[in-house]
Amino acid sequence: MSQTVIRALQLLTIGGMWVFTLGVLTFVPWLVFVAARWDDAPNWSLVIAIIFLPVYITVAATLTYVYFGLHRGREKD
Repeated sequence: MSQTVIRALQLLTIGGMWVFTLGVLTFVPWLVFVAARWDDAPNWSLVIAIIFLPVYITVAATLTYVYFGLHRGREKD
């Protein structure tokens, strides 16, 4: 594969991860709101929010850091 295709796939992976992370960041607070509105175990929704939000942000940030860290010292082909 050419370097351009590989770089495009890597950027697509990073972009997809951030889109997924932003989706989770908007879905989980909505989940907490709906659970509180319907009186349906808002405590568990808060537990899910406390656990998953930092996990997704950390994974996305790590993927981005690794990608740009690996490409920082490389020379242009």
